[in-house]
Amino acid sequence: MLTHPRKLIVFTVLFMFLAVIVAREILAAAAVETQGGKFAGMVQIPAGEFTMGRDGGLKNETPAHKVFLPAFYIDRNLVTAREYAKFVQEKGPTGPNGEMYLDVADPDVLIHNRGGKWLPKEGFENYPVGELSRYGAAAYCAWAAKRLPSEAQWEKAARGTDGRLYPWGNDMPRADLAFIGGFRGQTVPVGQFPKGASPYGVLDMAGQLWEWTRSIYKPYPYNPNDGREEPASTDTVVARGGHSASSPEGLMSTSREAVDAGRAATGHAYIGFRCVADAQLVL
Repeated sequence: MLTHPRKLIVFTVLFMFLAVIVAREILAAAAVETQGGKFAGMVQIPAGEFTMGRDGGLKNETPAHKVFLPAFYIDRNLVTAREYAKFVQEKGPTGPNGEMYLDVADPDVLIHNRGGKWLPKEGFENYPVGELSRYGAAAYCAWAAKRLPSEAQWEKAARGTDGRLYPWGNDMPRADLAFIGGFRGQTVPVGQFPKGASPYGVLDMAGQLWEWTRSIYKPYPYNPNDGREEPASTDTVVARGGHSASSPEGLMSTSREAVDAGRAATGHAYIGFRCVADAQLVL
């Protein structure tokens, strides 16, 4: 039989042990909450190699080659009119140097000023935003503490590591996999095609809209250190993903659309975007 001092020691040790477990659970919960807050609505793409480009396709997609990327997060969905309207309300439709963010004069724009407030068009709140320039896309991502994806990040998020042609695999595009068959610039609310998700669960990476990237249009092999991730105002940049009227080849995850500097400085109903963020170790 234990004496009272021994019982006290046993209970003290047991209490400390339980306290450590509880503290670790609280810290773990806090870490998850922090990660969920910073990366809410995003999907983590793990570090590693993937096959970029394809052989036997268009010349600008060749050669197929291996690229290593660190881990990163990418938005699961395209940025919506509701989300972009919040940015425009705070920053305005024009940048500090007069650059166009949003083409508010275009009849296809989904964000309007009503009563002194920038709001999404009624009934189109959850549609992917278009009619914004590359500058407007990059500025939104910076405002959200993110950035535009490189085309390498975009392609890995779209096709994974098995070299598939489309986000869902190698089957030809169908109406249950992506929004296709409409006219250029026609869209539907984001996230309606879970069968067409990428291997990581990223949605609408084929069809809907082309997507802005931060990459200069240069030939392969891809080299992130050759200046292609630092576009100037005079550079031709890359859009990815195809739009609702693209051909099956244009919807492939390897397809590259060259957007010259003039087009990149204005808005288009058929080009939208999503953002990425660097993965951070949460202790």
